[in-house]
Amino acid sequence: MPTTPHIEHHFESSDTVRDVVIGMADGLTVPFALAAGLTGAVDATRIIVIAGLAEIAAGSIAMGLGGYLAARGDAEHYASERKREELEIVEKTDIERHEVLEILESYGLTHEESVPILAAFERKPKVWVDWMMRFELGLEEPDPKRAVISAVTIAASYVAGGLIPLAPYMFASHTMTALRFSVAATLVALAIFGYVKGRFTGAPPVRSAVRTTVIGGLAAGAAFSIARLFS
Repeated sequence: MPTTPHIEHHFESSDTVRDVVIGMADGLTVPFALAAGLTGAVDATRIIVIAGLAEIAAGSIAMGLGGYLAARGDAEHYASERKREELEIVEKTDIERHEVLEILESYGLTHEESVPILAAFERKPKVWVDWMMRFELGLEEPDPKRAVISAVTIAASYVAGGLIPLAPYMFASHTMTALRFSVAATLVALAIFGYVKGRFTGAPPVRSAVRTTVIGGLAAGAAFSIARLFS
């Protein structure tokens, strides 16, 4: 009797999702808070648009650079740890053997079952190092293109998010009218973004949507109130 093959579906773009979340979350909240704050201090949509675009440009560059440096740091850390591990299996072989046996036995294998695996590793030093990097140090080899992809993804997400709260100021002539549309557009965008983020990350989507919306709303409300207070 034919059987249907079991196919497991796993989401494998967690790094990309993380970058989109970082860029979009800041892109929605920071320019939103800036525009709301300026609305409380000035009555000129042109000034708010110019300031908002400048902030989006600066923010996207800064966030993208931060993502690039973080990814480069991960790659350099992995390379450094791998080099150290390669030296240790040659210079401290007995210690590394003991570590392999300890790790295997922590997974429930007996000493007798672990010894043949250790012997196989000793015949293939590269595989041994690969295994130690993953199971001893918990490190996965980073994608060599990760730094550039991360920078572009974060920067683009920041720009996309930042234009949503700023767009009403580009078309409305009165700042308070623009603010009302900006609040509505941004809160809807935050809710949708939070819901989608929850679906991808495994968090309850509705809770994620509410949390994201509340945080963004509080940021804008605080900026607007402070600007009103001192204007």
